[in-house]
Amino acid sequence: MKIEDARKIIQEEGLQGYNLCEERENRENEVVLKKENEKWIVYVTDERDSKIINSVDKYNTEAEAIEDFIERLRADKVLREL
Repeated sequence: MKIEDARKIIQEEGLQGYNLCEERENRENEVVLKKENEKWIVYVTDERDSKIINSVDKYNTEAEAIEDFIERLRADKVLREL
């Protein structure tokens, strides 16, 4: 899966609360995907815009990271709808 695929899924499924490789400060309660030091990183932020340490996963490939990123956004959508 590529970034373009992720954008399409986000739009089609109405997913929200994310930072998809944007160069900006974290916002509250979002799922983040970024590349740092040749690794893809996925994590979640809390209500204070801080990275939740136990939520950080690192991947060697873009595809693995994007799959996790989309999975977390889908789970977040389910929680928002409760």
